[in-house]
Amino acid sequence: RNHLHAAGHICVLKDAFMYESPTEIANLISTDKFDAAVAIHLYKGGRLLQGSRIPFGIIFGGTDVNEDIKCEEKHRIMGAVLGEARFAVAFTMKMKELAAAEWPDARKKIYVQTQGIKTTPSETFDWYRFLQNAEISTDTGGLHMFLLICGLRRVKDPLYLVDVFSDWHRKDPSVHLGIIGPAVDPFFTSEVKEKVNRAPGVHLLPEVPQDDLHAAMKRCFAVVNSSISEGMSAAILEAMDLDIPVLARNIPGNAAIIKHKETGLLFSNPQEFVVLSQSLMNDPIMEREIVTRAKDYVKKHHSWEGERAAYQNLVLRL
Repeated sequence: RNHLHAAGHICVLKDAFMYESPTEIANLISTDKFDAAVAIHLYKGGRLLQGSRIPFGIIFGGTDVNEDIKCEEKHRIMGAVLGEARFAVAFTMKMKELAAAEWPDARKKIYVQTQGIKTTPSETFDWYRFLQNAEISTDTGGLHMFLLICGLRRVKDPLYLVDVFSDWHRKDPSVHLGIIGPAVDPFFTSEVKEKVNRAPGVHLLPEVPQDDLHAAMKRCFAVVNSSISEGMSAAILEAMDLDIPVLARNIPGNAAIIKHKETGLLFSNPQEFVVLSQSLMNDPIMEREIVTRAKDYVKKHHSWEGERAAYQNLVLRL
């Protein structure tokens, strides 16, 4: 929205979960006299624009191309939406190729545009209160806080590391894992709470405003990603920008932005995560080199200004 406002457009954000059918969106378009639309997520947002009276574009979310594509009905709907769209945006070439393999006729309208990020850590954030609220002792020196940032849903797999991390914490009480993010799936959130409550050293943290989250990231030892699939994780890019090392599950979406032992660390199983984490803790020179290269990478490939120019140009296609 900020990018479009900067180009002189009026942009209104609507949550796709508030609507159930294309008819509701058609009524909204008619009432508010919208000229064009951009949907985030080919299925969740795109399905509401089927048969739209106005031109629209699509931004792939990640789960649409990685997960929803496996469902026959969703696959059919997404193909129809992509057929109507003026353009589609994929964060990586891999994501574009996945979509183009399913819907070859759409290949020429799919553009690769990496995410741009901007970090704004709060200057008034109270790190010690944050730890106290998580019931993490601030008395012991050498705390190593790992932060896993994700919406609580199965594709993010926040429980992937819980058992091995808890075992590690029993041997080394200085290590803690905080899981923080919105409760996207209420049933799964209950499962996460139940599991975490039985896992020493692992904490389910309440959501905080983005500025506070960025400040918390700056104080933690590393940011973790354990997703089953990703489009392009903003949390990973934000951690890189904040000079915080990243340990991420070795999946295509993560490997597209992390070069192992160059700009971050990629793990293929929970045991490898612990080994890599320990090596990072014991090698401050490697840690410093990784965060320096990661920061340079984000500046070069994921700038907020670069994203702004790209999306302003794409919207002209509407």
